[in-house]
Amino acid sequence: MRLPILLTAAALLVAACSPQSGESGAKADGAAPAAEAAQEPVMPADAPPQEEAVAPTEASSTSCTLDQGSDAAIELASRCTRVSPASHPPCNPENPCQMIQDEIDRSCAMYGPGETKPAECSA
Repeated sequence: MRLPILLTAAALLVAACSPQSGESGAKADGAAPAAEAAQEPVMPADAPPQEEAVAPTEASSTSCTLDQGSDAAIELASRCTRVSPASHPPCNPENPCQMIQDEIDRSCAMYGPGETKPAECSA
């Protein structure tokens, strides 16, 4: 006697979870809805510059300290810290040297044509 009650309850749950007519996302003519989620978001013209995450390449995944030595890595990281406007720049001697140099290059590229770049940009 319990089996019919359980089957009825299961059928009601399935019916409650399935989409009703008009909720399936298909248009009335049977066409699929436009894929709005797949479109790239458009940034407003007055939005501040966005920081890009830079992943190291496989060839340069060793730490700068191991690659260039402690003194050179510390100098490169210090130079990076002096020019980077990022709140958490990758200016750490344990990061790959190329990642640190990329942050220096990115930071120096932010200066306009009429602006004077810091000396760290030309070193």
